[in-house]
Amino acid sequence: MGVFNNVRKYGKLSYIDITNPLKTLLFYKDFRTILVLDRFLNVVNNIDLRKQSVFQVRAIALAYDNNIWVFDEQDSRLRKIGEDGRLISETADLRLVLDEAPVPVSIFDQNGYVYMYDPQKGMYVFDYYGALKVELSLLNWTDVQVIGNNILGRKEGKLLQYTIGTLQLKETVLPDFLQKAENIFLAPQGVYVLEPTGIRLYSTQ
Repeated sequence: MGVFNNVRKYGKLSYIDITNPLKTLLFYKDFRTILVLDRFLNVVNNIDLRKQSVFQVRAIALAYDNNIWVFDEQDSRLRKIGEDGRLISETADLRLVLDEAPVPVSIFDQNGYVYMYDPQKGMYVFDYYGALKVELSLLNWTDVQVIGNNILGRKEGKLLQYTIGTLQLKETVLPDFLQKAENIFLAPQGVYVLEPTGIRLYSTQ
């Protein structure tokens, strides 16, 4: 359906957000640049965060309303920006709210909340107005996902599942073939696994 060839024009590609298949985000951390692609992978917009005085970012995500969440590490604020880069809303300086400023590696907009994950400090959950609702000590997880009210991740050969509001943490030992996977991603059609030889899809049925 489409091909995007200029993958390395802005250096190393840091993150791809495909939450909305009609609007793909490509994030180049080193250049503080976000490319917005349409369903055919044509560039719709180029957002240079430096022009918005945002210089230190490693986590972005597509918002429920098709705007973009960005965490500005320099000012320690979670910001929502428009496709043109304009500021729509932001939290207070989180250094004034938390004991330590978070350094999130991923952001998720799910089920009416914004989840921000820092492997060293845990998961922070905000409402859409920027108010911090809860902090969760889910430390050193990899392959973190948020699906509905469930936070999933991988740690020490186990798949971990925490359900918001239940205080329950479910642990499942991963089968041998997933123990050494570089990354895993859960989807309705199965489990996508990044291996040294490529990407494989395993059925959960």
